[in-house]
Amino acid sequence: MIKVSVVGAQGRMGSHVVDAVNAAPDAELALALDAGDDLTAITPENTDVVVEFTVPSVTLDNVLALIAQGVDVVVGTTGWTDDKLDQVRAALADAPREGQSVFIAPNFAISAVLADYFARLAAPYFESAEVIELHHPDKVDAPSGTAIHTAQGIGEARAKAGLGAVPDNTQTDGGSRGQVVDGVHVHAVRLRGLNAHEEVLFGNAGEQLVIRADSFDRGSFMPGVLLAARKVASGEFPGLTVGLDHFLDL
Repeated sequence: MIKVSVVGAQGRMGSHVVDAVNAAPDAELALALDAGDDLTAITPENTDVVVEFTVPSVTLDNVLALIAQGVDVVVGTTGWTDDKLDQVRAALADAPREGQSVFIAPNFAISAVLADYFARLAAPYFESAEVIELHHPDKVDAPSGTAIHTAQGIGEARAKAGLGAVPDNTQTDGGSRGQVVDGVHVHAVRLRGLNAHEEVLFGNAGEQLVIRADSFDRGSFMPGVLLAARKVASGEFPGLTVGLDHFLDL
């Protein structure tokens, strides 16, 4: 049995993780902690993997503390930058236990991971590309980590293919063109009734390709969370891994 502790256990995502762990045949809940609880209660003796679902303002400090305590971590909180990832890598280099792992996922939904993968495949073949992410209005960051990750993948694929800049003759922009991530415009929608959705739009003269992923319920993320916990607990992925695609046969 994999002993799983959950940090952010009373949150929207964390509470679903607690239920998923309790329902999994090969996992058991070790500790369920939330804001204000003492993270030092989590140790390698009582926990194989920590699942961290909190908020961007505290997730880095949580992960660094957990690394220092010698435990492996699966992170679902978004808001990660290159600088923050570098801090995680540095902490892992000095970790107290050999082979410690941190896994960070921009998205745990299989549909979203595959959409991101398909977008990378399509990117070299289209002149234009834009990303639209749509979420519930309680989400605290925009654009989403998933959308940023998708745009980065598109930008990388375009660069490898030798494509130039995406065509755009906009002369005035009051912000309606969205955030530019690696040359790709990313737009964020916040609307009551939505959960988590992403559209990737590709265009050539006379044709368009639309890749869309929809997560209608937070339960859609749980198979990915459990997959990540199992992979990290296996000890086969030391260091920092970013993206659930590393655990899929793609």
